[in-house]
Amino acid sequence: MLICRRVWLPMLTLCLTVLLASMTTTAGLHAAGGKKLPEAEVNDEGLHVQPWFLDSFLDLREDAAEAAAANKQLVIFWEQRGCPYCAEMHRVNLRIPETVDYITRHFVVLQLNLWGDRKVTDFDGEVLSEKKLARKWRVQFTPTINYLPKAMPANQQNAGHDLEVWRLMGYWKPFHFHHSFVYVREKGYDSQPNFQRWLQTKAEALRAQGKDVKLWD
Repeated sequence: MLICRRVWLPMLTLCLTVLLASMTTTAGLHAAGGKKLPEAEVNDEGLHVQPWFLDSFLDLREDAAEAAAANKQLVIFWEQRGCPYCAEMHRVNLRIPETVDYITRHFVVLQLNLWGDRKVTDFDGEVLSEKKLARKWRVQFTPTINYLPKAMPANQQNAGHDLEVWRLMGYWKPFHFHHSFVYVREKGYDSQPNFQRWLQTKAEALRAQGKDVKLWD
């Protein structure tokens, strides 16, 4: 797992490599060959942006309702300027047509800036800047992905970090990244809360079907 950690000094980012031993036994999505999507543009805040990211008024309650109306669920990407692993996520993972197709068919993605000043309305109605919302949600690394439920509880008053069904932190190779979305959509966390174990079982099932599952491609 590769992460850029938020350090509470002005705009200071510490990028780290975290080695997880269990990952060495897990297969990766083959992404080296085949057609790739165009590279993402970089906006004025220094963030890589995808054309299919949600253009939002930043009321998360409305965004989640819009996603649910389309039979999708809301996902939030936290990124920051100068994060090489955010850039790698866009350069590699989000240029794979299969992955982008799966995400856009089943999810609505909103990008937030870890250090941003835009005002965001949380699910509990509190209005905060992006950077204050990141503190509230205990987001300390980029990239971080928050997966929200497809159906929100009726009359709920909880903040987003209490509602999320799962969270992915750091840069993960294509197979891992792609299947984090499969894990959430299929509610794999209900039967197997350990994502690495679920992922290894998924890789073994794909191999049993004769599919070519490659490590770290």
